[in-house]
Amino acid sequence: MAAAEAGETYHAGSRAVQDRVGVREFADRVGQIIGQGIKPVAAAFLELQPLLILGAADPATGRVWASPLAGTPGFVRATGPHQISVTGDPRPADPLARALADADDLPVGTIALDPRTRRRMRVDGRLRRTAGGLAIEAERVFANCPKYIQRRESYETVADRDPARPRHGTELTTSQAEFIAAADTFFLATVHEHGADASHRGGNPGFVRPTSPRELVWPDYTGNAMFLSLGNLLADPRAGLLFLDWNTGTTLQLTGEARPEFDEHGERRVRFTLTEAVETPAAVPLRWSPPEYSPANPAQGH
Repeated sequence: MAAAEAGETYHAGSRAVQDRVGVREFADRVGQIIGQGIKPVAAAFLELQPLLILGAADPATGRVWASPLAGTPGFVRATGPHQISVTGDPRPADPLARALADADDLPVGTIALDPRTRRRMRVDGRLRRTAGGLAIEAERVFANCPKYIQRRESYETVADRDPARPRHGTELTTSQAEFIAAADTFFLATVHEHGADASHRGGNPGFVRPTSPRELVWPDYTGNAMFLSLGNLLADPRAGLLFLDWNTGTTLQLTGEARPEFDEHGERRVRFTLTEAVETPAAVPLRWSPPEYSPANPAQGH
């Protein structure tokens, strides 16, 4: 893939965080991994994945969601150096289902994460409907390091039945707060003036902390210094979170606003305020083996 020019890679939000942390020059070097083209190795990786996470803002409501798309490997594939296709649709009850059904040039971010190999790839671009599902014209394509990804060696696919009716709420229930507190992974959807992005957050259980029925806090661990997600949030606080139960396929999707916080010791965290929660039992037909936690995960309390 052709390297992106540093001036085109980052908007003002990301630059503000990079400057505050003092990593602008490093971010310019790292940003050269971002391109517009899908290399053969990236195309091969996509075709092996049974899960794709898609993030976008619903044009009707303005709310940002992160949604799972699952299928037999090959359901996501590169159909050219600048396009991927997705066979099938999100479940009808998914918060983004209507937006995707009517999509024609919808800004989206996607991430394909393979727990078996601790690899991940992100493709951001513009989405439109096709006869067989969805097509995304790639604008930004890049891989991330394996940091904070929990290894799950295998998965099985169960019969794809319609899940139970989703539960909607404006506050977290006790069981939902416990589910979040026990999570080792979630996915984060953010937006900016010219597009959308989907990213991964991982850590040992307890790294995400519900502080009230309408608020979560998580640390922003040291990463690649690009600060794409934090930069987006600095410019536009709308965010969508997806928590996945890797054992049962249950999903918990949250939408609201997330704001970065910086303290005098250089620690960074993100505080999320909930607008709506959608819990769907058995929404994803994948059942993964138990995790082997990433050796990069900081111990809780540090």
